[in-house]
Amino acid sequence: MIEIVMEFVVKEECQGKFKLAYGPAGAWSSLFGCCTGYRGTTVLRDTQNPRRYLTIDLWNSQSQWEHALAEHKIEYADIDTTFTEWTESKTEVGIFSVLAEATVRPRGKTRRR
Repeated sequence: MIEIVMEFVVKEECQGKFKLAYGPAGAWSSLFGCCTGYRGTTVLRDTQNPRRYLTIDLWNSQSQWEHALAEHKIEYADIDTTFTEWTESKTEVGIFSVLAEATVRPRGKTRRR
């Protein structure tokens, strides 16, 4: 699995549009929701700078992500243009592979008897 991490600084007056676009019925999920290998998107909002967001797209593989981009090239370009109008900056933080062996999860609570 891979995670594609982007950082956006959204214009004050465009935050509502940005959140709707990344929402469950928004443009982003409409575009990629039916694509093979797409596992969803997490949107994080900075607690110190409420105009700063991180988006994390989860895909089964980089090749599936690249295939989806190629298949929806025009639609993606349209969304990208719109996001550019709504933001002060957009930065690709990177593409990361998920290391299951390095993932820490809380252990279930066990009762002492």
